[in-house]
Amino acid sequence: MSKQVSEKLINYRVYRGGTEYLGTADVTLPSLEYLSETVKGAGIGGEVNSPTIGNFASMTCALNWRTIEPAAIRLAAPQAHALDFWGSQQVFNASSGEYDSVGVKVSVRAIPKKYDLGKLEPGATTDSASEFEVIYIKLSHNEKALLEIDKYNYKCVIDGVDYLSKVRSQLGY
Repeated sequence: MSKQVSEKLINYRVYRGGTEYLGTADVTLPSLEYLSETVKGAGIGGEVNSPTIGNFASMTCALNWRTIEPAAIRLAAPQAHALDFWGSQQVFNASSGEYDSVGVKVSVRAIPKKYDLGKLEPGATTDSASEFEVIYIKLSHNEKALLEIDKYNYKCVIDGVDYLSKVRSQLGY
């Protein structure tokens, strides 16, 4: 049995709408935080901060640009944008001593919240930045979907299990 050691991201590219290459931007992906409520009372030995299945707090992502880019300005339009982050991760096979790569893809539908033009300084980057509210995210690793959250369509799939399927049925979806 070969032991694969995931080492690092070799590189990635950012696309809008599946085909429009967006240039050189560093990406900060969203954090996933369940909405929760404190449960306490008779029969419970204390308090439990109970997560609400399939319901997440605000998820944001950011694109940090080296310079002012026309693509960044287009992303400021007040609409949902389909963004794809295609990456290649380096893995080391400890048994064979060989390197390989594994594809990773993060797809989001995101609504612009903020665009920071940055600064103008001779010989320096502008550090422009775009911030988005993420309403949909899908994460694939080696072409296998590991995570899919769709807030408006009430979907939460983690490692192949749709945790909101029964809830959707109970709500008449």
